[in-house]
Amino acid sequence: MKSFTIHGVEKPMADLIRDKAESEGLSINKTIKKILEEYLGVKPQPDMKNLRDFQAFCGLWTQDDLAEFENMTADFKKIDQSDWQ
Repeated sequence: MKSFTIHGVEKPMADLIRDKAESEGLSINKTIKKILEEYLGVKPQPDMKNLRDFQAFCGLWTQDDLAEFENMTADFKKIDQSDWQ
């Protein structure tokens, strides 16, 4: 990964970047990267390399699992008007 140094940032711009970083709870570095990504129209790809390490804990479902769940919980979506009188 490449690093850059920016010289001569005027105080008003530095203050705006710092304020944005604080309001979003990010570091100044991450804030500048986010601004550049938005301006240039690029987004970093999500890091999925560890996904398989956590699948057992995340409860990832197959399409069959989802269909079974929706079938088993379909009654929860029904409204019985007598319950509201």
